[in-house]
Amino acid sequence: MDLTLLKTALADLGQPAYRAGQVWEWTARGATGYDAMTNLPAELRSALAERVPFSTLELVDQAESRDGTVKALFLTDDARPVEAVMMRYRDGRRSICVSSQSGCPLTCAFCATGTMAFGRNLTAWEIVDQALHFRRIEPIDHCVFMGMGEPMMNLDNVLAACDLLPEVGVTHRRTTVSTVGWLPGLKQFNAQDRPLRLALSLHSADPELRSEIMPVNDRYPLEDVLNACREQWHKTNRKVFVEYVMLGGVNDHTTHARKLAAALTPHEAFKVNLIPYNPTGTGFEGSGRTTIGAFRDRLQEAGVVATVRLTRGRDIAAACGQLVAEHAA
Repeated sequence: MDLTLLKTALADLGQPAYRAGQVWEWTARGATGYDAMTNLPAELRSALAERVPFSTLELVDQAESRDGTVKALFLTDDARPVEAVMMRYRDGRRSICVSSQSGCPLTCAFCATGTMAFGRNLTAWEIVDQALHFRRIEPIDHCVFMGMGEPMMNLDNVLAACDLLPEVGVTHRRTTVSTVGWLPGLKQFNAQDRPLRLALSLHSADPELRSEIMPVNDRYPLEDVLNACREQWHKTNRKVFVEYVMLGGVNDHTTHARKLAAALTPHEAFKVNLIPYNPTGTGFEGSGRTTIGAFRDRLQEAGVVATVRLTRGRDIAAACGQLVAEHAA
């Protein structure tokens, strides 16, 4: 729902300004279209359907996993692919993972999105429409910006979307913005005052290895990025999540765990999420369960809080970029 276009259309139709609030309230609550908005005159509903697309995104494909995970593939009005995922948990949480760009220019070696041609930044409305798609299925309460793209390269639109998400059901404190270490955006993120959570996709504390699998490390060295993360912790007193994809034979040895523990100081500033790797056709394989467990144990022995993320949606290609790749094949 492009609220700017909506307000313009309503003004052109001679409607009072409060009509925009009525339309948005229905939309944020999960209405499936203008026809559901029963406190709007029927003629106005018909006029809006002709003038303002109910979503800025077109649903192209959707798949549901055996574990309840739902993945959607959209196209923008200029045919850019966008992916988003909803994850259902037994405790009742409904968490969505949304994209901030179509494609990604940062080419992490293990990421399917990194193999795609970069399209463009998404608008705030295109980001919010990913959330609204899942809200029309059921209520949602958590959001992570860990889909396609680097959120810190599109931070203005990401923050604008975050400001609308509470009305959809996701508060700032339950919203996490991720970065691979795009330092200018991270500094801008630190300067804003919304109580959003920060996550760092790190994947190796060895500078040479990190540059090999994440070229952004050559531009913004890890220690500079970690210093910015420490600033966020000092400012908010909330741990920074460290995302660490476990790549078999690449970054999963206990020596890598010790380097990671040494880099993440003070330990109380960080929490590590070890992520079993969903193979994406990029040539990497995931680490075994025993290897992941040993890695976690080394971190915990060193005083670092570490958990292993539950793998979800493997049977529906839920890793970022996979559904786009399937459609392009």
